[in-house]
Amino acid sequence: MALINFHDVTVSFGDAPVLGTASFSVFAGERVCLLGRNGAGKSTVLRLIGGELKPDAGQIERVPNLRVAKLDQELDAGFSGTVFDLVAQGLGEESARLTEYHAAANDIARNPDDLEFQKRLETAHHALELDGGWAIEQRIESVLDRLGVDPDARFEALSGGNKRRALLARALVSEPDILLLDEPTNHLDIPAILWLEEFLLKQSRALVFVTHDRAFLKRLSTRIVDIDRGTLTSWDCGYERYLEQKEAALENEQANNAAFDKKLAQEEAWIRRGIEARRTRNEGRVRALQALRLQRARRRDLERGASFAMQGSSQSGQKVIETKDISFDYDGRWLIKNFTTTIWRGDRIGIVGKNGTGKTTLLKLLLKELKPASGIVEHGTQLKIAYFDQTRSSLDDSLTLWENIAGDGDTVSFNGKSRHVISYLNEFLFSPQDARAPIKRLSGGERARAVLAKLFLTPANLWVLDEPTNDLDVDTCELLENLLLKFDGTVLVVSHDRDFLKNVVNATFALDGQGNVRDCAECIEDAWQPEQTVQELLAQTKAVCPPQQPCRRKLSNNQRRDLEQLPKQIEEMEAEREALFIQMSDPELYRAGASAHETNEELRALETKIAQAYEKWNALEELAAQIEQQRKEDA
Repeated sequence: MALINFHDVTVSFGDAPVLGTASFSVFAGERVCLLGRNGAGKSTVLRLIGGELKPDAGQIERVPNLRVAKLDQELDAGFSGTVFDLVAQGLGEESARLTEYHAAANDIARNPDDLEFQKRLETAHHALELDGGWAIEQRIESVLDRLGVDPDARFEALSGGNKRRALLARALVSEPDILLLDEPTNHLDIPAILWLEEFLLKQSRALVFVTHDRAFLKRLSTRIVDIDRGTLTSWDCGYERYLEQKEAALENEQANNAAFDKKLAQEEAWIRRGIEARRTRNEGRVRALQALRLQRARRRDLERGASFAMQGSSQSGQKVIETKDISFDYDGRWLIKNFTTTIWRGDRIGIVGKNGTGKTTLLKLLLKELKPASGIVEHGTQLKIAYFDQTRSSLDDSLTLWENIAGDGDTVSFNGKSRHVISYLNEFLFSPQDARAPIKRLSGGERARAVLAKLFLTPANLWVLDEPTNDLDVDTCELLENLLLKFDGTVLVVSHDRDFLKNVVNATFALDGQGNVRDCAECIEDAWQPEQTVQELLAQTKAVCPPQQPCRRKLSNNQRRDLEQLPKQIEEMEAEREALFIQMSDPELYRAGASAHETNEELRALETKIAQAYEKWNALEELAAQIEQQRKEDA
């Protein structure tokens, strides 16, 4: 059943048409991904569905009582209060009494003897009892628990990733018929993105989303709606098939346009021959020519994509960066501990880890922008660095785009040649009007392109990129990928975009939040893949070298780490088990029946964990032995 229908919807902003007589439907239970370049109208379609925007022409039909919730691309910086209060907003009027109860409970927790607070709490409690508000509270706390956000935390104090989780909870708690997500993976780390994918796959509600994350798109979408030159085209297929069909459609369009233009040129040549064309018997042909002219004037030609390039630079020395036992702590917690590595010219290294584990800190240590608490960071010779930071701080919001790129001048220097700033910015899809406008008016994707435009003027042999794909459209992400792959210098990139990492990097630094940094030279995917189960390991021991596949030459980094750490973990658990045995032999324990039962349950759970650890250790040792035997046979 269609929940919402667009009928010949038209939207324009000023003189710029965004949608032209677009028709579109969303059906219950489907997951629709909107694709298109930055500025094509993806966010506009979401606003139309959500009722935030009215069309200039056409109709939008909704089923009665349609509930729509939306997660915007930009974080809500204006809200001040607890996460619980923010999420409760998603329930509208239903949440008022619940918010009051929650605030009163927090007040009395801080001041338990305050009689006024006690009275407030009793009144709020009674009001919730009357209107069934406890079910609403349970719904809010359940969503927040699944998203891993503290309901009592102050929203304004959260990290970008946790703010996005809280805003997602606000959208989810209303249990909408259609959930709208605009770049939902921005600011989320890879484990959170994987959780979100699983969560959304289990939902029965309709989903319409915009994303630059191709892995997220491939896994979730059941239908792709392409926005191209104001037209919405539906593709009932996966992303890879869509790319093939879209390319074929564009080739067919170009062929038809070429035939049309040839006919128009022939008719224009005919009418210029003079009086013959104006004789009465040729009036039909003249009218047909006028119709062709009108059709050509209305045609919107294929919009070109970004076409920027990197500026050349002299090579750095062979050794780019070397660290020796560097450590760094923040508020008493080790982010980096005894990390030693060497980065060589041509390395393309991805830095991954959960939010808050110190990825940006590691970048700044490697660049010598931060001084380690201990250890040494050494740079190689002739190093020229370009740094794309995730806050886009290289842009001055008080200036225009032109001034940010060229200062007071009219030209920029690129690869030794002078270029007018308008011509240069045109390659990044900025119009002359964009160039002269204040930079604060730019969208997230446009700001990202503006940072790239500024940085590409810097000759560099070391590119450092902190979340470069956030807000970029898919086409621009792929262009950036191709440039980095052709770049003969060195690349350090922090990203949660799995396809971008897979396509660009050849090694990974994985941070665990405890100060450990694993140098995964051959295990890019190990950094975010879930831990293998014992059953998977046992299956792997039976097929070290599967048919038609290359033989496995070594354990993955995760497997090597487990093989090293499991004996110590087993030893610690067995010591804990011995302490529980001693505790259970004490007669005093049995005078408190509940304590004895709890201790017995704890012992049983620990026995299970020990058995599983032994099983996994044995499976890993068997796998390692088989790999070693295979290596000897190959030699």
